[in-house]
Amino acid sequence: MKRCSKLILLLALLALGGGGVLFLYRSGFFAALGSPQALQAYISGFAPYSHLCFFLIQLLSVILAPIPSNLSAMAGGVLFGTQTAFLLTILAVLSGSMIVFLLARGLGRSFTDRVVSQRLSEKYLAVIQAKTDVFLALAFLFPFFPDDILCILAGLTSIPPLRFFVIALLTRPWGLLAASALGGASLSLPLWAMALLGAGGLALFLLGMKYGDRLEAAILRRLRGEKKS
Repeated sequence: MKRCSKLILLLALLALGGGGVLFLYRSGFFAALGSPQALQAYISGFAPYSHLCFFLIQLLSVILAPIPSNLSAMAGGVLFGTQTAFLLTILAVLSGSMIVFLLARGLGRSFTDRVVSQRLSEKYLAVIQAKTDVFLALAFLFPFFPDDILCILAGLTSIPPLRFFVIALLTRPWGLLAASALGGASLSLPLWAMALLGAGGLALFLLGMKYGDRLEAAILRRLRGEKKS
């Protein structure tokens, strides 16, 4: 009976997820991901419910991991200002993190195997189980780790939900705050300051693209206690 209930819940979640993706596709959301300006126009189109639309997008950015929450946070910063965009974003991201964590905790591998690829499971699950607190804190702080996928895999570990929430609360906000501030600042900063912020963001992005894999591998190797060959 318990197995049947889990199967029904899993099928319902898959149906809701599929429906959400279909709605986003038909409403033009994925086409709007091409630029922050297009995303701003998409969110503004839901006025007077733009704030609710933005919150739901940020919530889905965790549950449907391919959606880049930092990009939408930047667009929200332009539309609503830094503080409002950040508040809506962090509430949505923390809520989404707990939802997928609890789903994985309740449904187990029958859920995670359907939403996380085998390659990512093999890459991260062992180190999460062995070094749960340390690894999650590092992964949430560094932008090159798949945060939302790790929230799902964390549900398969023995970490208490409250501890997981505290780790997410202390580490996940910083990148989202930076993205919200970057978007919000574009309304008030002079051109030279915008140029400096843009150049700094581009430099960090390029460094992450070039060295992110190496740093990620080094962190995983260190936590596993392996030596560099």
